[in-house]
Amino acid sequence: MNGVQVRSAERGLSVGMWVIVGGSMLYSVLTVTPLMAAHTPRAWVWTAPILPLVVDAAVVIVVRLDSVLARLGGHGGRWPVALRWMTGAMTLALNVGDSALHRDAVGVAVHAVAPLLLIVTAETGLAYRRAIAAAVAALKAKERSEREAREQAAANRQEEAAQRAWEAREHQARLAREQREHEARLAREEAERQERVRREEQERAEARERQERAEAERREREREQQQREREQREREAAEARERDARQRAEQERRERQARVERAERERAALLSVGPAVEKLPEDRARATVRAAFDASLPVRAAAELTGWSTGWVSSRYQELRDTPNPTPKVLQGAAS
Repeated sequence: MNGVQVRSAERGLSVGMWVIVGGSMLYSVLTVTPLMAAHTPRAWVWTAPILPLVVDAAVVIVVRLDSVLARLGGHGGRWPVALRWMTGAMTLALNVGDSALHRDAVGVAVHAVAPLLLIVTAETGLAYRRAIAAAVAALKAKERSEREAREQAAANRQEEAAQRAWEAREHQARLAREQREHEARLAREEAERQERVRREEQERAEARERQERAEAERREREREQQQREREQREREAAEARERDARQRAEQERRERQARVERAERERAALLSVGPAVEKLPEDRARATVRAAFDASLPVRAAAELTGWSTGWVSSRYQELRDTPNPTPKVLQGAAS
């Protein structure tokens, strides 16, 4: 992994953390403000959002400074840890407070998700940043050692080149002395040797040229063959992907249609029973209320179908209005 990949991973971690922090802050303000408004004098009800904003601002400070310290390889000591966990505990308590006061276990679990995710993300992000900082330091040390090794290798090569140049000069001087001593006798031999060398070099050059030409033609044929095979594989893969996509789309359409038809049949079965002579079991009553809500029946009609009071049915209608995506499995289980 190089420096660019490390920086990209760190940017991804920062963006993800701030998205989680921002979403948790917004969710916390929207959740805690009604609780604070309910426990604040009427004249000061406008101050209800201040406390969640202050607590979340402390969370932002901790996350931001922890990221800076982790990038610098430092550690803030015990107080940042205490502040991080204190703000996390405060955020958790404020978010689940209203549900806890109403003894709503499901509400406590749901509203605990955002603060717990924020606490664990802050600790995990700090650990990741420290690990990234250590990895960056190790990478820089490795690069520095490699650079020093390259510099040492270059110095060794320069020394070797100087040694070879000195040896070449000595060799030339020795040849010059020998040539002066045997100039007449070696002139003919030198001419013959040069001619022989020239012919051999020419033959080697011609052979090398023929070999290179044959190798180039062979590589060109192989490249063309590989290109044809690759294009064939790409066409087959594209056709296979297109077939799979069509099959998946058709299967998903059939499944969606089947689910819609099944839900409509279950709803019709629940609403076609008629007024209840006695109170239905709670799970079946809830399923009937859900079917009546989807069919836009009035509260009184739903109460007649279930045998329960209009107040209870009205509460279930309100829960369904407050729930963006109710789970259809409740309706299915009750109908069965």
